[in-house]
Amino acid sequence: MRELSCDVLIVGGGTGGCAAALAACALGCRVVMAEETDWIGGQLTAQAVPPDEHPWIEQFGCTARYRRYRNLVRSHYREHTPLLGRYRDDLRLNPGGGWVSRLCHEPGIGHQVLQRMLAPYLATGQLRVLLKHVPVEADVDGDEARCVTFVSVGAREELTVWAPYVLDATELGDLLRVTDTEYVVGAESKADTGEEHAVDGPAEPQNVQGLTWVFAMAHDEGSNRVIDRPEQYEGWRAFQPKFWPGPLIGFDDLNPQTNRPRHIPLFSDDWFCLFKYRQIVEPSRFEPGTVPHPVTIVNWPMNDYFLGSVIDVDDDWNPAACDHVPYAGGETSAERLLDAKELSWCLLYWLQTEAPRPDGGVGYPGLYLRPDIMGTDDGFAKAAYIRESRRIVARATVREYDVSAAANPGRDRGREYPDSIGIGAYRVDLHPSTSGESYIDFSSLPFQIPLGALVPVRMKNIIPAAKNIGVTHITNGCYRLHPVEWNIGEAAGLLAAFCWRREMAPARVYENSELTKEFQQLLIDQGVEIEWPQLRAL
Repeated sequence: MRELSCDVLIVGGGTGGCAAALAACALGCRVVMAEETDWIGGQLTAQAVPPDEHPWIEQFGCTARYRRYRNLVRSHYREHTPLLGRYRDDLRLNPGGGWVSRLCHEPGIGHQVLQRMLAPYLATGQLRVLLKHVPVEADVDGDEARCVTFVSVGAREELTVWAPYVLDATELGDLLRVTDTEYVVGAESKADTGEEHAVDGPAEPQNVQGLTWVFAMAHDEGSNRVIDRPEQYEGWRAFQPKFWPGPLIGFDDLNPQTNRPRHIPLFSDDWFCLFKYRQIVEPSRFEPGTVPHPVTIVNWPMNDYFLGSVIDVDDDWNPAACDHVPYAGGETSAERLLDAKELSWCLLYWLQTEAPRPDGGVGYPGLYLRPDIMGTDDGFAKAAYIRESRRIVARATVREYDVSAAANPGRDRGREYPDSIGIGAYRVDLHPSTSGESYIDFSSLPFQIPLGALVPVRMKNIIPAAKNIGVTHITNGCYRLHPVEWNIGEAAGLLAAFCWRREMAPARVYENSELTKEFQQLLIDQGVEIEWPQLRAL
């Protein structure tokens, strides 16, 4: 078995993992980052989800490194694509023109930008990135993880990495399970958290938000690109959740904020249509003839998969034995992930063949997949989009009443934490869950990220660096988005480096107010905003 050692081990190379690596390397740590897929970046890239951001993102409300990522994406388009002059000069360029984000861009370009940001540390050997490596085992001595063993996907070779500080930046909080770190999964009981939207009765560990296997879809009007009929098409075509206004695959869905039926067309002359929702390529923004067809990311209500969780559903949990469905831990989770992908295939086929058109006809046969944009053979994302993870049992847990606008009338910000290590803003936005319930979506206040949410109750050297911090099923709904996950990861990387320099456990920083203030000053010096200006509710 091969072995490596480093100062900071980051398990998971997603959005939070990359931010953590940049931060820890900047303070001189030797870092190893291990990622399950062959792309770094997580929801920004391998899961192919354009960034969900708050209204003030162009002015403030993110870390300096996240802002640099956004600026570099725009620079890449200006320097390496045939943009028209008026778009090249647009300081707030939105390459795809999608309305979900002010920066709808191709996931492959996001991947290139992250590689560029990490390149200086890779060149010197300070950072080592292990792609297609899955954590399977850890050596835990009391309350400390001494090393983590990985298996390389395909080759099945084992590698053990030793480190005094270990960050969990996996999409499902897999390191928490591997190290027996205390964690929570699913929906908490109202009796335990006091949250208005928590479940009545006992906690529901298998009640998590649905996941989505997204794909990149272009439109070549007048052509015929119809795929073969998917094997499970009839079943998915007929499927209607109890809370849905019709079949899940259709243009009638629910408004998440009201849970009332609405109709969204595929195409429209204005902005409100499905194709423009997450559009990442808009031909009219490029030189004539250079970009033939528009492209959108299909991450829509009708391909949300919520028939079952993929967390802790396999007794024989072994993520290295799944040949290889990213994020699967065993046979059941692998089957559900593949079912989610089949649902997306069925949606594409329905769009091509049965979707009603305004002219009275059916089907848009010119819709087709774009493998080149996704870096895959089939045009689907490299991995499913994961909204909810295992979460540490933390020294501090953010609950609904800490962020809810309704629970804090007259306030322009959520609970203020003296140990804030970052900020974020987004509505509490929970997609339909595996319990068979509909959306939970309500207005929240711009919030802070408390240091205590990154400190486990027991383990001394493990730090969460993604969606696995001390939040609940409810507050995960606003802490899971791109700039927040980046901030969490960056703060985790800086915390590991801060502790590495002083040879101390993260809990000491949390417990000592002077150390907390010293760490907060480091965050500020590194470009992390820890307070909001006066704002309004979302």
